[in-house]
Amino acid sequence: MNSQNQSASGSPLQTNREEAPEDQSSTHVTHVREDVAMAGRCANVHLPTGRTCTLPKRHPGSCNFVGPEDAEHVAKQ
Repeated sequence: MNSQNQSASGSPLQTNREEAPEDQSSTHVTHVREDVAMAGRCANVHLPTGRTCTLPKRHPGSCNFVGPEDAEHVAKQ
């Protein structure tokens, strides 16, 4: 049964998984330095500081952000 609930704003919320978009990644915005990612690193960018995670991609736990100069060095390896 396809039911809908109302959100606080009054718009309907989807409650059935089949109604959700197939590609959830398109709704999650990430910022990645491609040069660092091509080096096999996480490359997530912390936007307020401009720092980049240089841990291996898909690392467990939190990111370890470094300055742009250090990220540039990792990207060139």
